[in-house]
Amino acid sequence: MIAQKEFTLAPRPQGFHLVTEEVLRNLPPLPRTGLLHLFIRHTSAALSLNENADPDVRTDLESIFDRLVPEREPYYIHTLEGDDDMPAHAKSTLTGAFLTIPVTRGRLGLGTWQGIYLCEFRRHGGPRRIVATVVGE
Repeated sequence: MIAQKEFTLAPRPQGFHLVTEEVLRNLPPLPRTGLLHLFIRHTSAALSLNENADPDVRTDLESIFDRLVPEREPYYIHTLEGDDDMPAHAKSTLTGAFLTIPVTRGRLGLGTWQGIYLCEFRRHGGPRRIVATVVGE
């Protein structure tokens, strides 16, 4: 069985956002066993798995990424779309555009403290399109 669905996540401000429940609401039916592949169709945002309990982790991750890839560096050439654009592309490359999560007994096989993050690297990124592909039996 293969099923695919494209959906849109609600717009969020710059930062790391726990979106597990929003993703689950938009998925096609999950098989008993299989894989869920999530792909974000953007170059200035990303998907990640991380801490789902303590919101301080999301705040700290934003601080870490902003320090790793600061805005307004004099060596940036791609600057026409705003101070946050080139850093957003770099942060997206570091984080990644997709996740693959096992499906076990009809549910996502996430660890106890794992949640799906939308990593929004633009101040005004807008709605983000996700392609979910489910493969299983």
